[in-house]
Amino acid sequence: MGALQQSELAPDPSSTLTKAVVRAAGLLGLTQVALADVLGMSGATASRLVGGSYALQPARKREWEFALLFVRLYRSLDAIVGNERDAGIWLRDENRALGKRPLDLIRSAEGLVRVLHYLDASRSRV
Repeated sequence: MGALQQSELAPDPSSTLTKAVVRAAGLLGLTQVALADVLGMSGATASRLVGGSYALQPARKREWEFALLFVRLYRSLDAIVGNERDAGIWLRDENRALGKRPLDLIRSAEGLVRVLHYLDASRSRV
């Protein structure tokens, strides 16, 4: 047996982020249409992403950055509420501080950043 190559030991960022996004979307109960909006991609591409035949790539900068933000949102929300059920409820309920349902807001770049700032501020108070 030969020694493992460094590339065999290092995680693949594309695979890691793709899996994290699909898992977070599933745990939060996002539809493929909503996920497509969040990531700024077509519904067909989101379907391929969820199905495993499409991987996020750093070269596609826009969707890559939105994917990173989405995973950050999931992690922040999970840290605050502690479980996927309540996180999904929080996303779908009207939020007076944000003026809308967070699920509606995260479907645009501005809204996604706004919700992240809100969650970051909430985490700092905990």
